[in-house]
Amino acid sequence: MVDTTVKTQPRPFVTMAHRWSSGIFVCVSGCFAFWCFPCFACITAREAGECLCLPLLDAFGAIPPITTALRVSVRQQYGIEGSICNDCVYACFCGPCSWCQISREMKKRKNPITISHIKI
Repeated sequence: MVDTTVKTQPRPFVTMAHRWSSGIFVCVSGCFAFWCFPCFACITAREAGECLCLPLLDAFGAIPPITTALRVSVRQQYGIEGSICNDCVYACFCGPCSWCQISREMKKRKNPITISHIKI
């Protein structure tokens, strides 16, 4: 009899400085992000564990506070090098591209580590 056990463990908190896995202007999710950016931003915020409608508050600030805050949060969570100044610039002038980069980073890094044990 074969007994297969699969255990999924959360990824460890990263403390080393890394770079973003893709550039700011690489937009794989381009069509959805371009044609329905508010929906894309809300879905990305929910995937990051934040309130679904939080990105809609960006419209009320000179510097998009939610985009900046989520970008800083993702950078800190994954140990990505950067600064709050760069995050503000990307949030102000490249908002949709910034959201695409955040989404790609979370999807790439959220792949859980899977350990399989097969008992024979």
